[in-house]
Amino acid sequence: MKTSLFQISLLSTAAIASGCGSMSQKQQRNADIQKPNIIYIFADDLGIGDLSCYGANRVNTPNIDRLAGQGVQFTNAYATSATSTPSRYGMLTGMYPWRQTNTGIAPGNSELIIDTNCYTMTNMIKNAGYATGVVGKWHLGLGAKGGTDFNKKISPNTQDIGFDYEFVIPATVDRVPCVYVENGRVVNLDPNDPITVSYTEKVGNWPTGEENPELVTLKPSQGHNNTIINGIPRIGWMTGGKSALWVDEDIADVITDKAKQFIAKHQNEPFFLYMGTQDVHVPRVPHPRFAGKSGLGTRGDVILQLDWTIGEIMNTLDSLNIAENTLFIFTSDNGAVIDDGYQDMAYELLNGHTPMGIYRGGKYSAYEGGTRVPFIIRWPAVVKPTKQAAPFSQIDVYASFASLLNQTLPDGAAPDSEEHLDVLLGKSSEGRTHIVQQNLNNTLTLIKGGWKYIEPSSEDAIEFWTKTELGNDPEPQLYLLSNDPTEKENVAKQNPEITKELAMSLQNIKAQHTDKAFIAKKTP
Repeated sequence: MKTSLFQISLLSTAAIASGCGSMSQKQQRNADIQKPNIIYIFADDLGIGDLSCYGANRVNTPNIDRLAGQGVQFTNAYATSATSTPSRYGMLTGMYPWRQTNTGIAPGNSELIIDTNCYTMTNMIKNAGYATGVVGKWHLGLGAKGGTDFNKKISPNTQDIGFDYEFVIPATVDRVPCVYVENGRVVNLDPNDPITVSYTEKVGNWPTGEENPELVTLKPSQGHNNTIINGIPRIGWMTGGKSALWVDEDIADVITDKAKQFIAKHQNEPFFLYMGTQDVHVPRVPHPRFAGKSGLGTRGDVILQLDWTIGEIMNTLDSLNIAENTLFIFTSDNGAVIDDGYQDMAYELLNGHTPMGIYRGGKYSAYEGGTRVPFIIRWPAVVKPTKQAAPFSQIDVYASFASLLNQTLPDGAAPDSEEHLDVLLGKSSEGRTHIVQQNLNNTLTLIKGGWKYIEPSSEDAIEFWTKTELGNDPEPQLYLLSNDPTEKENVAKQNPEITKELAMSLQNIKAQHTDKAFIAKKTP
């Protein structure tokens, strides 16, 4: 395992301090820097063009801009996938999600899709002496195979893969059940009103968008016509659990408060908080504080709401005097999408705003708009403000954190994660030699040496809900991103040798780790 120069410096500082009897406050602080608090916030469906620090001029995100101005702002960072579940799976496990068969977009009653024997990034951080918590959107399943039973203690849950505390939205806010789960139990559930959930057929007699469109306050544009919760038709059918249902307008407030409580509770010990925000994902229902404030409709309003959440977390760190030694990462799980299933006027009210920035495609896509995401890291005690153009993949957060915390990984853990700690901290501009991405249909792309190769695919070329170009084509695609970042000209036929070389490289990557069952025991 690589130890970076800055770590050697910090370890030396700690060793000198420990030999001097009682340490001064400054010396103690320098020693404690070896274990910074870690906050990792995954925004949902936020595009690289959605933030003013990335060039947006139709919406203002001052808190996120402040985070970027005080840290390392990446311009060439990628999610592992263009959709939520696999992207999160890859980051937490250090394995490309396409190596597994159960990592597609999970329904709301999916079993826990991360094997409990897997040595997750959270297990590693916990073993380094951290209190660990997950708050907000989860979307990696809960419970045993056969579907989640929400009426009893849900097992396994996130506590079985390294988290001490959980307060989660099981899947997405457009999927049932519309309830919170805290430490394995549905919050405020009345046992006399049990929850039933199905993704195959209607259950109970609650109204649906298809049968009772007159009861709908937010109409679907595609799909989203099953059980109506709070006037909004969702994906999937649900009945029961009325006392446990969330209020959409309040979700951001609720999960932000839970995150702040976790930080305050663990302010005197190293902690890791993994937080998933829901704001930009449909249905977009801003709190009244933000409704109508952006001028871009509800999609713009919830971006303001997301920025408020980041400000609240930053202010909490400041008030507790722990911001200096808190490593704070803010990013998105995939690229932006505009109309993702509800008639919320997102297209009509863009007013010149470009959620994908200059990039082609978006959420679901193999093109850059699908996986090139905002990525910001702030750690005032160590990181100097800078722009980082080196390529970086979220798959490498795991190994980089392991290096930071001097943790040795057991055999089989995080097989695809590479250690790039100095890149993460803005101390090196030499990033990954290659980036692998995955679209909705598991079509893979490889970025290497400035070239981007998209493997041939017979899948549909357009995602029918969103009208997004998926990047699928029966012929190989090749783009020189340095000259053509918008991927307008496929130059595969003009460069057959490069196309062949990248195709072989991708096949070699696919063939790696096939001998491992990805079962790495939780203790190294």
